[in-house]
This record gives sequence, C-alpha cells and structure tokens, in this order.
Amino acid sequence: MNIYVGNLPYSVKSQELREAFEPYGTVSAAEVIIDRRTKRSRGYGFVEMDNDQEGRRAIEALNGSEFMGRELRVDESQPRDQKVERRGDDDRHGDNGGARRPARAPERAAPAAGGGVFGFVKKLFG
Repeated sequence: MNIYVGNLPYSVKSQELREAFEPYGTVSAAEVIIDRRTKRSRGYGFVEMDNDQEGRRAIEALNGSEFMGRELRVDESQPRDQKVERRGDDDRHGDNGGARRPARAPERAAPAAGGGVFGFVKKLFG
C-alpha cells in the first residue's frame, strides 16, 4: 500500500518518516519529496507498506496526529491517473472550512508575433 503523508515539517528526513510508521508494520520504503531546484523538502512524502491491513492501521493512527510540531495528513495515495487536478480551488483534504479561494485572473493571450525574450518572460510571470 502506498501512503501519502502531508504537512510534514520541512526538516524531516526520510529515515524519520520511516521510523514514524514502523510501529504499525513493515515499511518497505519511505521518502520525503525534495524540490529539485531548491534541494529542500516540499512538505510531503510517501510511505510504502507491503501489508494493506498494516497500512490502513497506520493511516488511521497517524492521520491528524502531531509529528514534530505539525498535524499530519495521512491518506492512501491515489495513482496519478485517478487524482483530482489541483488548480487553486480544489483542496484535496477538504480542510479549508468550505472557503473557496478567489478565482485566478484569466490569462492574457500572447502576442501573435512571438514577442522575443520580453514576451516569453511576460507569458511566464503574467
């Protein structure tokens, strides 16, 4: 079973994540996701447990629990093709109190004739 673990402290290491799940069963892999550009944690990770029953027990025990000063969000990971696209309005865990984020301003059309470097930067940063 692949388990999503969110709201991790940015200082947590993969070994510490593994150790948090080991009391609930055999952990075959644990990885904190690192931003390639900044080389810092992105605040979430994944844990792989071979036994689904142990994985469900870990999810039940750890979801909402305090870990290194943060309240964990733990859920069974969904395959990429089944995930809901998160674009501003969608909150995966539904914990934003029903409040909706403001809608994004519509993107402006790029100039018809390329625009050079300035047009490229303008398109990237709006």
